[in-house]
Amino acid sequence: MSATGLEVFDKTLQTTNIWLNEIGETLGPDRQRCYQALRAVLQTLRDRLSVESAAHVSAQLPMLVRGIFYDGWRARPRWCAARTSSCSGSRRGSTAAGRSMPPTPPAPCSRS
Repeated sequence: MSATGLEVFDKTLQTTNIWLNEIGETLGPDRQRCYQALRAVLQTLRDRLSVESAAHVSAQLPMLVRGIFYDGWRARPRWCAARTSSCSGSRRGSTAAGRSMPPTPPAPCSRS
């Protein structure tokens, strides 16, 4: 008999428990600590990927783990790597009246 009544939920719970058990082999039996480590790694990875890459990675995760991956996520605008006529902005600091200014973030890309 199904624990949740839905096979898809049972499958994701089983897979998530397997992941947590494998993390526990390294960190110890504290399930909360294992969950926190999994969450920290997933969300750090997510924050360092482009929106497209994050979507690609998340599509390969079990449903429950995918929820952890996206929990609290706010999509960032796409930034231009190079200056073009439609995108401008500089990452380098500049000087104003002889003072060093902090780097300015690049402008959001206006291209799709």
